[in-house]
Amino acid sequence: MLVEHPRIVAGGGALGARLREPRTLAVVAVCAVLALLIGLQVAAWLNGFGGPLASLARDYVGTPKSMSVPWAGLILALVGVNARRRVLAVAAAIGIDAVWVALRLLDGKPFTVGNGPTIVLTALAVIAAVRWRGRERADALKAAALGALLVLATKVGDVWLHVTSAVHPTVLDEYLVLADHALGDPSWVVGRVLDVLGPEVYAVLHWVYIELPVAAIVVAVWQLRRVVPTGQWPSHYLVRTFLVLGLVGPLFYVLFPVVGPMFAYGADGAGFQVGNFWPSMVPPIDRDPAALPFDAFTPRNCMPSMHTAWALSLFIHTRRDVDGSRAPAWLRLGGAFWLAATVAATLGFGYHYGVDLVAGAVLCLTVESALRAPERGWGLFRVRLVAFGAVVFAGLLVAYRYLAVPMAEYPVAAGAIVIGALTAVVLAFHATWFATAPHGVAQQPPVTTGPAPAT
Repeated sequence: MLVEHPRIVAGGGALGARLREPRTLAVVAVCAVLALLIGLQVAAWLNGFGGPLASLARDYVGTPKSMSVPWAGLILALVGVNARRRVLAVAAAIGIDAVWVALRLLDGKPFTVGNGPTIVLTALAVIAAVRWRGRERADALKAAALGALLVLATKVGDVWLHVTSAVHPTVLDEYLVLADHALGDPSWVVGRVLDVLGPEVYAVLHWVYIELPVAAIVVAVWQLRRVVPTGQWPSHYLVRTFLVLGLVGPLFYVLFPVVGPMFAYGADGAGFQVGNFWPSMVPPIDRDPAALPFDAFTPRNCMPSMHTAWALSLFIHTRRDVDGSRAPAWLRLGGAFWLAATVAATLGFGYHYGVDLVAGAVLCLTVESALRAPERGWGLFRVRLVAFGAVVFAGLLVAYRYLAVPMAEYPVAAGAIVIGALTAVVLAFHATWFATAPHGVAQQPPVTTGPAPAT
């Protein structure tokens, strides 16, 4: 008779147990991220554009691509250290940035910041890994990893946008403009409204649109403010949703390539546009749509609208604190404003069709349902909700591609179905996560990470 090894019976195998250790998981995650960055950098070199490692190198010793993202990453990382170290880190980052700004200005280069927080974030992670121990080390490294992932995600996203245009010489805008008739052509409507409102409103909306990471950091810092004093991390918070959306959503860019109305139907199409319709005139219904040849550099990043998905996730996370209590008024108002302004910008700037926003909202609610309140497990309530969202999302994309002409010919019925599907997902989400949870009762109890400090 064969006797199984006791270590295999008890723990699923010594190798499996080893792989489940936090330190091993961290090493595997770091290796996977490095492999991804190296692979994307090689692909970038082969295709003649800058890659993530080259962009990251400029953040250290050159001109950073973004002024806000490095600082957002550092601020997120600082939730894992005490107040004294936060002050020292911010002071060091400001000092380094000041030196780099002076050197750039003396060399005749444009003003920008970002070197300081990138260098300090790296130093913080190294010091925590080498010198600190226990809960202090675990909290600092986890927070630093979140900050670094935020920065690296933007680098990977930039490369992915190049990939979308390289692999798809044609776009499907002619289908979406037809499907958008079912929603009343909102991009054209909002675009004309912004023209009337003038440059001041445009400037505010533009700032909101490009500084979405800043708003996310404000919410994330609020959610993680108790990490250092309590040693406890919430079971779920905004950064998790942001990162998963950034991983899943852009995959559909290569499945459903779209450039948006300002390019396909506006003067920014560089000669590839159908005509100069946006935003003054809605294109006539074309009952024989086809894939539209387009340039090799405009990103195909419209379907779904990730700005809408991220802004909606921000809105959701500003409704309640991580313990289930009602969030403060300033946070709730800020989340509502950021969602409304982002929707106005995505449509009014001609970046998206209305149907993109519907798909982005459904994707957000589906991903958030998969991640929210992990302590409740994967019961039927969660499986049913995630499956429902996934089916609606897939159904929308299929309808946009293969039923675009009927949607344009019967806009009232088609619009009612699209809005009805979105409303059904919203109501199911609210009923599952908000309607039954009383204020002040912890929906997501914090989970302690790392050993408690010695007393």
